[in-house]
Amino acid sequence: MNSVRGLLAASVISVHNSSFIYPACQNCFSRLILNSRRFHCLKCGCTGEAKDASYRYRLSLKIADTNELFDITVFGSCLNPFFGVTAENLQRYIQDFNQLSGETNTDASPGALVQAVETCFIGKRFIFGV
Repeated sequence: MNSVRGLLAASVISVHNSSFIYPACQNCFSRLILNSRRFHCLKCGCTGEAKDASYRYRLSLKIADTNELFDITVFGSCLNPFFGVTAENLQRYIQDFNQLSGETNTDASPGALVQAVETCFIGKRFIFGV
């Protein structure tokens, strides 16, 4: 793996998906497999109760600098200032909203949240560490 790192000033062209949060293994940050009562990490084998699963931000973006387009994914707590809460708390808010509205797709973020994220990021210029 290339260890060269740098900074890239680029504008966000689009947000790739509407799932900004995922259940993450506390050991290796891989996506957890959740069922109604338990979670399991396929990468490191970690298991536990579903209610104890932690969540992490994952924002997939298409960005452009002056010459090229890039697909990037931004992970973790660096997104806390943009969302105003931790991924754990936002997941709780989404679950509460989905429960109140009768939404059955637990992976779906409310449309208003998707619009807010698009408004916050699309057309804005950021410096990305790559």
